[in-house]
Amino acid sequence: MSKSLNRRRFLSLAATGAIAQRFAVGTAAAQAPTAWAGLVQSVIAEGQRFDPALVVEAARVLSRRPMVPLVATDLPEGYATLPYDQYVGIRAQPSGMIWAGENRGFTVEPLHRGYVFSSPVSLFTVEDEIVRRVAFDPSKFNYGRVAPPPAGADLQFSGFRVSAGLERPYELALFQGATFFRSLARGQNFGAVARALILRPGETRGEEIPFFRAYWIERPSAAAGMLIIHALLDSESVTGAVRMTLRPGDVTFIDVEMTLFARANLDHVGFGCVMGTYLSGPQSRRGFDDLRPAVHEVSGVQMLTGNGEWIYRPVSNPANLQVSSFQDSNPRGFGLVQRERDPNAFVDDDQRFELRPSVWMEPLGDWGPGSVQLIEIPSESELNDNIISYWRPRQPIAAGSETTIAYRQAWCWQPPERPPLATATRIRQGRGSQARRRRFLVDFTGDRLGDAALVAAIRANVTATPGSIQNLRLWPYPERRTMRVAFEVDPGSETLSELRLVLDAGGQPVSETLLNRWTW
Repeated sequence: MSKSLNRRRFLSLAATGAIAQRFAVGTAAAQAPTAWAGLVQSVIAEGQRFDPALVVEAARVLSRRPMVPLVATDLPEGYATLPYDQYVGIRAQPSGMIWAGENRGFTVEPLHRGYVFSSPVSLFTVEDEIVRRVAFDPSKFNYGRVAPPPAGADLQFSGFRVSAGLERPYELALFQGATFFRSLARGQNFGAVARALILRPGETRGEEIPFFRAYWIERPSAAAGMLIIHALLDSESVTGAVRMTLRPGDVTFIDVEMTLFARANLDHVGFGCVMGTYLSGPQSRRGFDDLRPAVHEVSGVQMLTGNGEWIYRPVSNPANLQVSSFQDSNPRGFGLVQRERDPNAFVDDDQRFELRPSVWMEPLGDWGPGSVQLIEIPSESELNDNIISYWRPRQPIAAGSETTIAYRQAWCWQPPERPPLATATRIRQGRGSQARRRRFLVDFTGDRLGDAALVAAIRANVTATPGSIQNLRLWPYPERRTMRVAFEVDPGSETLSELRLVLDAGGQPVSETLLNRWTW
């Protein structure tokens, strides 16, 4: 079980100068890569009692110094250029698995450096409230076809893998690279990727990539059913302390609590970031010569606004970079979802896209004004995470300030909070009746659409901005609890149109609001 933040103990340490003494690392030394490791050791040393307040204070003090870049010069020759198939063959031996055989419900596998994961990360465990460093030991890895590093090398790690369960353990989460991590619900395959923090994505001045320098993983008790991970975040413009609490199940929840210290003004920062792949499908087709009818692990962005409106925006693989901004205040939820669960929609027995998780974010506390951002990047490969979604606060974060943020992630089949309305279950589009027109078919499905009397009163409110709607038709299928809406969009001379569609009856919404963008 996690020990709660002991504010009294932290203030006591501060008052006696103990914290200041632990952080007594010279400015000149801070420029050297080894100085950072020394800083961590001086703050949260192996063998000392762990307190989450010290991770926060480490981030605070780190923010007052220039960033020490990560270095990968200590990797053995050839490790940074290992082919993927050789790199994934490097796995921890049973003796290298943390808490294996202890019946704690979780096992942690340290991950070797190499391939694209060349940056070093320090791993620590917290056992009986005491910090224990996870030492790198080549004898605890099976290297497959790769020559082991020389004896005595201390390469640290690139991250770690978490498995959950007692009788039939399964891979639950993966923390590796920058601030990337991914998880899943029971019975799913890995898919979308979360990021603890995203800075300046999609901007011409270039994205800034924060990274985790160290993790402290609390040893779980057998009955806890959760795993708590602390991480120290660093970047050119910001540092931070991140606490993540994993609770696996039919829905896997990860509670994220983050305290940030800005080194510089942060005018484009993103929280609750998720990335996924959308290559092709009936809702957005480009000229791919692929025998599969659809290739995607996410199908759209779902949002529950601060005023209670449910919105769904299908994603696309555009010809050019697209950035969309959905203004809101104090959002109640948002995330990238995979709505297609029929394997026949993909016909892919290897990738099994129908088993990829949806990732839903529930803000904890008021987030104020801002926007859900959606970035859609042109892609020719299903290996690219070309869809990015996150919350961007309207107010920039000032240099020297401290910011706290908290949210709950649900890695799930469908978000735990769902619309009490009909949802868009199938979206198709194709050539219209005239040269520049585009034809759309949208199926809405919900229990209320089985009510014949209600169905008779339903109207479809469709707008195109700019452009006009033509040939609007509705086909009710109450036996399938479905309403099909067909229409054409005529953009005139414009090259972009924002679409909005909602079913209503008597002035009240019967469906979620469907938004879409089409470019000519």
